[in-house]
Amino acid sequence: MKNKILILIAILALSSCQNKENSKNIVKTVVQDTLSKTLGGTANLSEATPKEDKAVDLIRKQLLILLKNDIPAMTKDDRYFYYDAFDLNNDKKNEYLVGFSNSYFCGSGGCSGYILNNNGTVINRFTVTDFPIYVTTSSTEKFYDLIFESGGKFHLLKMKNGKYPSNPSVQEIISDIPKESTKVLDIQGEKLEKYSF
Repeated sequence: MKNKILILIAILALSSCQNKENSKNIVKTVVQDTLSKTLGGTANLSEATPKEDKAVDLIRKQLLILLKNDIPAMTKDDRYFYYDAFDLNNDKKNEYLVGFSNSYFCGSGGCSGYILNNNGTVINRFTVTDFPIYVTTSSTEKFYDLIFESGGKFHLLKMKNGKYPSNPSVQEIISDIPKESTKVLDIQGEKLEKYSF
């Protein structure tokens, strides 16, 4: 409700300003302040791209649906997610690897996370995963194989019957990450933006 009021004020300011440039700046400031408050200080209209906005909105909506009955998760103040986009099945559309980093979603074995289709539907939910996640050049069932770190060891995950295994820690252990693998969702290494949900 508060956000609607602020947006209404911005619209009124726009209609009452005689200087068009001034009115644009007022609207931009009010909208940006509203987004910043809503998204936990992560919004920056000058830096966000429409593609990023669309992906963030899609992921946020899906997380709110997936976690709506998880009262402890939904009552946390630090409900943030990170994401990275990668075309896992060569269909020219990115899938989204989504990870968390707060104490509710993470434990001694790692953190939980999701892989979402480009339309927001869930491909997988993961448990006990550390970051980064690696995408290999090999594939199974038209999806690239993935390497997850769990418990200090690297595990190879292959698609089976349309899903990756949900618990990486019990999958095949590999000694080295192939050099041609692509690192994605590197929460600790890269400076990824975090988004509230």
